[in-house]
Amino acid sequence: MESILSVRNLSTWFFLEEGVLKAVNDVSFELAPNEVLGIVGETGSGKSITVRSVMRLIHHPGKIVSGEMIYRGRGREEDIAKMSDDELTHIRGKELSMIFQDPLTSLNPLYTIGDQLIETIMQHQDVDRTGAWRLAVEALDKVQIPEPEKRMNSYPFEFSGGMKQRVVIAIALSCNPKILIADEPTTALDVTIQAQVLDLMKQLQTEMKTGTLFITHDLGVISAMADRVMVMYGGRQMELASAEDVFHKPTHPYTHMLLRSIPRVDIKQDSLESIPGQPPRMIDVPDVCPFAPRCPRRLDKCSKELPKLDEFEPNHYVRCFNPVEPGGDLYV
Repeated sequence: MESILSVRNLSTWFFLEEGVLKAVNDVSFELAPNEVLGIVGETGSGKSITVRSVMRLIHHPGKIVSGEMIYRGRGREEDIAKMSDDELTHIRGKELSMIFQDPLTSLNPLYTIGDQLIETIMQHQDVDRTGAWRLAVEALDKVQIPEPEKRMNSYPFEFSGGMKQRVVIAIALSCNPKILIADEPTTALDVTIQAQVLDLMKQLQTEMKTGTLFITHDLGVISAMADRVMVMYGGRQMELASAEDVFHKPTHPYTHMLLRSIPRVDIKQDSLESIPGQPPRMIDVPDVCPFAPRCPRRLDKCSKELPKLDEFEPNHYVRCFNPVEPGGDLYV
């Protein structure tokens, strides 16, 4: 299936007084309609900056220094990196939509839920206020808000955290976007509500055939949501493969160590493994493997050269000089 989004060699840097912070370096991936691409990695790995670059939400001192973001949603190829502000305003919210981490900061406390939905719908669809009201009620009903017509007149403070996030999802999906970006959308919710919201998102994404970039540090969430997974570390892609391969045949040492650091219910564990050391300092980082200082499989050249993102197996890419063979031991 042809991709709806092709990101090629994307680099986004922040130009600070102390040096250049290379938040995202040479990242490439494809996103197909009705596909969920999960992006995982610890804090500072470049996950959120990658998707914010796709939305062109990078502000001074940040800058997209290189790369293409080819969008194929309007019957032609367009590079988001080269779009004018007017073109961006036209597609943001309508064809590219984003769900942010904290619903408290996504909703204006001074306006009713209905007003905020109607504003989005009228900005991007050719309807009057009456038509927008009807579509807004339908959007609230679709995300399972009880008594949607009544709740149109409610303010954000009258909703629980889970209900606020449902409203944010309703706003994001109200114009049937081709691409949905979810940046840790359930982090602020408790586990029970998180499961409900994830089930809802998966159901709506399948119904609407939306291509989704799903950002999280929670591998359990990724296993439930993603078709493919991109593992990031130090602003670079470490591994890119199907979710099944990443969880059952991880190849990069970092992916192995991430999986070994999460608790499992199917085996008895006296303790959890941790990844020794600290994430890299991203200021003026050299072009070498960023994981080398923490890697149990590092070779001499890992601290001198940057490995390429190579196809280890069909559709399974890894950036490593000494990858783990399927079924192999991480520490050999």
